Amino acid sequence: MTRSFLASTALAFGLALPAHAFDPAAMTDTDKAAFGEAVRAYLLENPEVLMEAIGVLEQRQQQEAMENDLALLETNRDEIMNDPNSWVGGNLDGDVTLVEFVDYRCGYCRKAHDEVAELVASDGNIRFVLKEFPILGEESVISSRFAIATRLVAGDEAYKKMHDALIALRGNATAENLTTLANDLGLDGAAIAARADAAEVTAIIDANHALASRLQINGTPTFVIDKTMVRGYVPLDGMRQIVDGQRKDG
Repeated sequence: MTRSFLASTALAFGLALPAHAFDPAAMTDTDKAAFGEAVRAYLLENPEVLMEAIGVLEQRQQQEAMENDLALLETNRDEIMNDPNSWVGGNLDGDVTLVEFVDYRCGYCRKAHDEVAELVASDGNIRFVLKEFPILGEESVISSRFAIATRLVAGDEAYKKMHDALIALRGNATAENLTTLANDLGLDGAAIAARADAAEVTAIIDANHALASRLQINGTPTFVIDKTMVRGYVPLDGMRQIVDGQRKDG
């Protein structure tokens, strides 16, 4: 609501102040009541003014959020993109890096899983990074510990097999069940289970949580696509548009 609108409304109700000197603080209680009624009547007659104002506010908030995310990504870029404790796949020389903060018990992570895999495979020029970010309770932590331990014990290929299996798992994520799962995948379940509670596994999870805190991430899935933060699930076509946008922006 502009000063000129306030001034003209006040004048319309017989207030003595000229438009350029309009001072709401100088109004009497009677003037304030009349002014309030005038504003209310105007907005009821012209509700599109409110919608326009809300639209401008939302645009400003979105722009501020984007600028804040960009600053956070720039400050933490090396840890996001080049952490040696995070699995990296896709095209290792890709021109766009896609980072996912994932929780195995998250329904939207499960929904996004196949679509992200399709995006990476069909594009062919995306470097894909996974960040273990368990936030949904004990079974999330057990699953992430087991996945990280799989990578430490058996390497990147085994980790990806375990990651895919954990995303698809519908039973309880207990140490016993995950050990059996590892054995079924042709891995040494006992060795992985023995490593899962190691201090180095705890350190990796703690580091991911600290990074997420700095990035103001509090949900999964969250994606970082080069210079863009995507908070929550986005359908495949939307993800493709974001990747294309990052390429155009250079």
